[in-house]
Amino acid sequence: MEEADEMVTPGEVLGKATDLKAGKGAYAASHNNTIYASLTGFRRIQAPPPASNDKRPTVEVTGHKAHGPVPEPGSVVIARVTKVMARTASADIMCVGPKSVREKFTGIIRQQDVRATEIDKVDMHLSFHPGDIVRAVVLSLGDARAYYLSTAKNELGVVSAESSAGATMVPISWTEMQCPLTGQIELRKVAKVVN
Repeated sequence: MEEADEMVTPGEVLGKATDLKAGKGAYAASHNNTIYASLTGFRRIQAPPPASNDKRPTVEVTGHKAHGPVPEPGSVVIARVTKVMARTASADIMCVGPKSVREKFTGIIRQQDVRATEIDKVDMHLSFHPGDIVRAVVLSLGDARAYYLSTAKNELGVVSAESSAGATMVPISWTEMQCPLTGQIELRKVAKVVN
């Protein structure tokens, strides 16, 4: 029993978790026991293996093009900051874990998700600049198909940034990076280097 029928898009309901298991490209929401699509593609239902105790068929979404990794809550991502505003920063997700993405995924870092302490004193413009490469963790699928990201752990934050002189800056504290050419110090939410 394998059927590929209609085309689905992210957030579309695929069925109930009581009748189906979520496979690739699908996820089950525990609050309402519903399975949703996490990517665009074709809804496909596969029968459970004969030896399986779980008799529910698996529903998955197979992409209409070769799909790379998809961000999910809890995954660590590498993203490039594209825009910084007073309360949020936008970023393009480039990697999920060690794998680079093949589609465009947008991430949003909100002011309250930048760091774990003194959340009300966070200045977005002193935390990130456009072009910065950040390591962040996915909190949830936010609005308008953008993922909410958090840098509120020591090992999360800016991992690479370019100074105004065009050089790759060196982290000198958890809030500062320095240009090796000019010696100029710029403020950032710096990720602690994990060896």
